[in-house]
Amino acid sequence: MSEETKISEQPTITINGNLAERIREEIGENVYLCYQCVKCTSGCPVAEYFDWQPNQIMRALQLGQEDIALESKTPWLCSSCLTCTTRCPQGLNITAIMEFLTRESLERGFKPKIPETNRFNRAFMREVNLWGRSYEPGLMAELILQKPSTLIDDLQLYLRFFQKGKVALIPHLTKMPSKKKIKEQPGAVDKVAYYPGCSLETTATEYNHSTLEVCKALDFPLVEPKGWVCCGSSAAHRADPVAALHLPMENMALIEKQGYKEVTMPCAACYNRHKTAQFEIRTYPDHKEKADQLLGYEYQDEVYVSTMIESIYKHVGPQVVAEKTKNPLKDLKVVCYYGCLLTRPPNVTGAEHPEYPMDMDILMEALGAEVLDWSHKTTCCGAGHALSRPDIVIDLSANLVQGAIDVGADAIAVACPLCHMNLDARQFQMDIDHTVPIMYFTQLMAVALDLPPKAAAMHKNIVDPRPMLIEKGLIKG
Repeated sequence: MSEETKISEQPTITINGNLAERIREEIGENVYLCYQCVKCTSGCPVAEYFDWQPNQIMRALQLGQEDIALESKTPWLCSSCLTCTTRCPQGLNITAIMEFLTRESLERGFKPKIPETNRFNRAFMREVNLWGRSYEPGLMAELILQKPSTLIDDLQLYLRFFQKGKVALIPHLTKMPSKKKIKEQPGAVDKVAYYPGCSLETTATEYNHSTLEVCKALDFPLVEPKGWVCCGSSAAHRADPVAALHLPMENMALIEKQGYKEVTMPCAACYNRHKTAQFEIRTYPDHKEKADQLLGYEYQDEVYVSTMIESIYKHVGPQVVAEKTKNPLKDLKVVCYYGCLLTRPPNVTGAEHPEYPMDMDILMEALGAEVLDWSHKTTCCGAGHALSRPDIVIDLSANLVQGAIDVGADAIAVACPLCHMNLDARQFQMDIDHTVPIMYFTQLMAVALDLPPKAAAMHKNIVDPRPMLIEKGLIKG
């Protein structure tokens, strides 16, 4: 038999590009750009929990192996930390592709491989649609009704939050700003708006309180625009991309109408979702058109979105912070934890050093603290799975806390309520050498500025930092 005959008898291989084309049409990502460098997999913090690795999912999409892509656990276990998106040499938004696959899987009638994730996304969005903001007791009640063991598994955690008064018992009903008449605020152009986000009203009240007190002491007053709504967090990006665009843009339009040119956001998830919405309307004309249609308003895109760290760094500066420091944090060894969403991906956030940011480090040094180098500044804590897969969160967060212990840190400084909750509240569940206080960077600033004890609201922390600070001579017993 000739070689030509052998070749002609080989079965024809047909690549089904239907799913790849759906991805390109809906989210603008071309999966055929992937050349299997494996950076997405090698950097993924939750790769060990997957059945198929991210690069394998990308290859399955290229080959039209829809069963692998749509029936895998991997998209459901993605923590949305954006590490893969940040590091992809082809600029593919792999996180968005994973989010798309969860939606597509449900639309095609597949049962979610990780039902806990789907339950959480649906419950979260129901609460937001009902109240305008997230309502944690309602969310927990729904999750418990769907799976009663949820209460038993984390009963101690819930009790600690109740004991600390970190749960809002009554929901805050908020209508969409586009349904109201918004008035321009006098002098708004010279002020910075402050969007606290849902968590700072409940589980992160110490962050909210210390931020406002510190900014007041630094002569940098913040103004909260009344009537803001939830940003949708990661649940909207997975479950409802229209809401993921609409909710942040409601806030941006509200702030713009009131006359502010900048809004600062202490929550990393809120910050990232608003920056992402801005990026989308600037990049995709149809997204801008859709947003304006939903708002009933032609958004002018005149508002800058900053992190709380960035805002203090820019408007006050390390030098002024150092000058106003009355109680230097001498002998206090700190590691700074930025988490995933304050810097990633850089084409959205504009972060100059997305993998190794320094602004919080510099502010802590201005307070007199000894800032230690460590390898986990932007390593994911698993925040997206806090209520759906706490086992993953405990593993990832324990690695972070132990990493801080290994370099000799007395405390971990954070700037995200989700990161704080995982590292602080779940330490009693971790296999670590000893507990470590997890403090918002504004709490440490309150101590260094020698503000009254109530300004730092340290009584709200689950791991109480006061004994350590008393031992260091930084606060009175």
